Amino acid sequence: MSDPGAFNSYYPTFLRYIGTAIVLALIIYLTYKGLRKLGVKTEAATGVALITPWLIGRILLTAFPILLSFYLGFTDYNILWDKPKSLQDPLFNYKHALAMKIVTFDKDERVSVAALGKLDAEGPDVLRYRELGNVVIRDKRYVIAATDVFLWKGIWLTLRYAVFSIPLGLLGALGVALLLNQKIKGVGFWRTLYYVPAVLPAAAVALLWFWLFAPNNGLINWALGPIYALLNSEKLGWFSDSNLVMPSFVIMSLWGVFGTNTVILLAGLKNIPPDFYEAAAIDGAGAWVKFRRITIPMLSPALFYNLIMGVIGALQVFTQQAFIPTKREDGWFVNWFLYNEAFNFGHMGYASAVGWLYAVLIIVITLLVFRSSSAWVFYEGSREKEAGGA
Repeated sequence: MSDPGAFNSYYPTFLRYIGTAIVLALIIYLTYKGLRKLGVKTEAATGVALITPWLIGRILLTAFPILLSFYLGFTDYNILWDKPKSLQDPLFNYKHALAMKIVTFDKDERVSVAALGKLDAEGPDVLRYRELGNVVIRDKRYVIAATDVFLWKGIWLTLRYAVFSIPLGLLGALGVALLLNQKIKGVGFWRTLYYVPAVLPAAAVALLWFWLFAPNNGLINWALGPIYALLNSEKLGWFSDSNLVMPSFVIMSLWGVFGTNTVILLAGLKNIPPDFYEAAAIDGAGAWVKFRRITIPMLSPALFYNLIMGVIGALQVFTQQAFIPTKREDGWFVNWFLYNEAFNFGHMGYASAVGWLYAVLIIVITLLVFRSSSAWVFYEGSREKEAGGA
């Protein structure tokens, strides 16, 4: 070998791979033998034995961290050099995250941190309220204060991102699916091409957009150069401008229009019986009536699925923020906020508590979307069953 150093570097890793494979094979074999001795049939024992490594991984890498985070949410824990410590007030982390109040001042009175007060809860630190925002009504100034303004800014940024990106993503995916549903030459090539974004790594996509949005030498600002010159304005800062952070991420999210969402909607379009359109055409229905009365109702289950996945995905944005730095004062997406609180700032207990609160928020929003489905999602089988029962 030309480079013995490289061999010495990779040889231990290779041995670990071999050792892992042997251990997994041994676990499968022992599980199979144990189940057979307990009287389980060969086919069932084989199936359970083969998924045993996956079950162990699921328990160790998913279930255990979830349960551990629930416990840590009631503790003071610095992951860098400390052990979990019990809190005098076990709900301190939750109170810290949820603490918010409105303080009234005179219109011209100076807002001071001392006047906003502090959190009335026993904990390792004294937490003071900070100004999150204010509104003036007549001669009074109403100041919205929170003990963690960065968390609430992150929630506000994440919710706004979801409100704008999800509808745009659904409309874009529907438009592309309708185009790919046309009977034209070479449509298979275009379907493959539009699916490519689904297989690209999220980190690579984030870096690509970061370069595209670069203020000085980015492709987007270069393309907008003539408009800047015409208006005699400076180049947009995009991710470095606090007013453009959210719009920049929304524009970036449109990349997700192509890929899985489009494929799911295309499959839904293919599942609509052509007889419906033929009957509508005989009755004199135009393209818009067909789209509104046939395509949308029959496609509503696929739209509903994309909506649910879009809501969950938009509320859990992480990779984009990890590779595109923005100012903390402008707001971080909640998942990125949690990561920094836990691993960079050492507040693992607090991050665990916020994580559970945020999980509850996502569940509530998802359930609300599910609740609305009865008003607009059309399931052909259930409607036929209702008609038969009537």
